Amino acid sequence: MSPKRIVLKFGSGILTRKDAPEPDPVQLRKLVEAVALLRRAGHSVVVVSSGAVASGLKPLEFKQRPTDVTTLQALAAVGQTHLMHAYESLLRDHGLHVAQLLVTHEDFENEDRAPRVKAVLDRLIEFTQVVPVINENDSVAIEELRYGDNDKLSSRVARFWGADVLILLTSAPGLLRDMKKPEEGPIPVVADVDEVIHHAEEEKSALGTGGMISKLRAVQDAVHGGVECIIASGRHAEQIPSLIDGHGICTRFPAAARS
Repeated sequence: MSPKRIVLKFGSGILTRKDAPEPDPVQLRKLVEAVALLRRAGHSVVVVSSGAVASGLKPLEFKQRPTDVTTLQALAAVGQTHLMHAYESLLRDHGLHVAQLLVTHEDFENEDRAPRVKAVLDRLIEFTQVVPVINENDSVAIEELRYGDNDKLSSRVARFWGADVLILLTSAPGLLRDMKKPEEGPIPVVADVDEVIHHAEEEKSALGTGGMISKLRAVQDAVHGGVECIIASGRHAEQIPSLIDGHGICTRFPAAARS
């Protein structure tokens, strides 16, 4: 298989423990191992990672996620350093290094900044030992704190970078056939994401701000930009490499033809 440009989106819900408002080191290790396998297979990988706020809760002695934006920004400022340290430590075990990019949506729209961001990203990818990890700069920007848990950001990165595949990893195994009957499993392929958006229910976790609606909107944006999308369970990180090979349990959204 030819090398691909892959964007992986890690949401707060899959980066944190199920029983406590703090990062899950076992889960993060599994996700990093999957990234390392993709790099070893010759693929270029960019990670869009949430988790800064969740990583700041324990150091600042919060028992749960607050609601006011200023406190969330303070938590993100503290948590981002802890999150990047965790990525660096785990990637180092695979001979890799993390490159942190904190961005805002304006960085993709400003005619002066956008080419610089893309140039840096492309240059980082040339270093085979580096994995760029992108997050919104939540200490100064608030859009992802209020909406989307980085879903929209991952879509913009995928289109901006010219990715082949965007994988949105969430707590669900994909877009379920019936939200009330998860045992029936996900829809394998959705040919037209526009038709399914209105069927999805908005569901939010205690730590995340996104939901399936948010992910489908991100998919809609990405596929219309020529990027294939996959929604899959981040709790089964071991299947990530097989998703690229066309296997695994997930929902696939074929890309529209690029103009």
